[in-house]
Amino acid sequence: MNKKLSLLAAATAMALLATPSAHAQKAYDTGVTDTEIKIGNVEAYSGPASAYGIIGKTEEAYFKMINDQGGINGRKINWISYDDGYSPPKTVEQIRKLIESDEVFLVFNALGTPTQTAVQKYHNSKKVPQLFLATGASKWNDPKNFPWTMGFQPSYRVEAQIFAKYILKEKPDAKVAIFYANDDFGKDYLAGIKDVFGDRASKMIVAEESYETSEPSIDAHIVKLKGTGADVFVNISTPKFAAQAIKKIAELEWKPMHLMTDVSVSIGAVMKPAGLEASEGVLSAGYLKDASDPQWKDDEGMKKFMAFIDKYMPGANISDANLVYAYAAAQTMVQVLKLSGDNLTRENVMKQAASLKDFVPDTLIPGIKINTSATDFAPIEQLKMWRFKKGQWELFGDIISAETGG
Repeated sequence: MNKKLSLLAAATAMALLATPSAHAQKAYDTGVTDTEIKIGNVEAYSGPASAYGIIGKTEEAYFKMINDQGGINGRKINWISYDDGYSPPKTVEQIRKLIESDEVFLVFNALGTPTQTAVQKYHNSKKVPQLFLATGASKWNDPKNFPWTMGFQPSYRVEAQIFAKYILKEKPDAKVAIFYANDDFGKDYLAGIKDVFGDRASKMIVAEESYETSEPSIDAHIVKLKGTGADVFVNISTPKFAAQAIKKIAELEWKPMHLMTDVSVSIGAVMKPAGLEASEGVLSAGYLKDASDPQWKDDEGMKKFMAFIDKYMPGANISDANLVYAYAAAQTMVQVLKLSGDNLTRENVMKQAASLKDFVPDTLIPGIKINTSATDFAPIEQLKMWRFKKGQWELFGDIISAETGG
């Protein structure tokens, strides 16, 4: 009898010990229940940046696929995405609505540097994750001052650091001319190049020439830069001006090593208008597979992406890089939610987002991995160089990593 009682007492004690920890593991913040996770987003479905609207639509389709597979740890994603027309005042309005009326758990992959800058302080004061932003500004990697904000794609500064490393390796005695947009985008690049050149910057950079986006033509700038005798041309310009630069360089029969921001690698919007022959040999860097490129047809990750497109977005234009981008971002978001388990607090989600180790979404170029830490909120800091050859971009060389942080 006593033995039975002691066994019963031991079993009761064990049950009591087990129960609190089981309960302690389930923790929810606003926007999470046993059955759903509410995720907010703002996107430019209209206005000057509406071409990016497909990102939100792809993410919606991806989360539908996840829900059809049973959700994340049994919870379905409730996706709420609003149009802000790429207008900062409208962004402020829509983000307030998401956080205060819809009571979302977090905001994921919201688009645009000026638009997201307008709500960054608000997000951080409310302690609502502003997670995996769809913008290449380097300012999102500032965990000390903005612990609730994290970017996703390689920042402009990271790409510039990688260009600078490539120049140092291939042409250590280069005379570099930098042509850049006179705005945050251009200045981020300039800073990244100087990060890597360091003390050598004053010797290597023979010209820094900026342009305004209101200028109808940038030909005069290119003529001036050719006159400096530079043998490396770093082209930090948006598509219209990138095309003008390529065309003018060819007309002048100037043959520098030409590195161009991946913002302007569109064959349809830049290379064809500039002339495919004039574009031959231009260099850039990338991190995403091109779904329309046959070289990936037997790639396991690309097979998964194509199966997703066939079922959830039939007829979508797979040559639009926004699709593979959105897929990678959504897959990373799902990974973070999986890692969070039943501890779905905003604090834990940020902790998991800042603890990613060698995570590889299906649509990233092989060898490129997502890594974050409490002091490094830049998920992707590696790129692979590519060269424009015979009408298409060809990958070459090794994966290049940027300086950490920056």
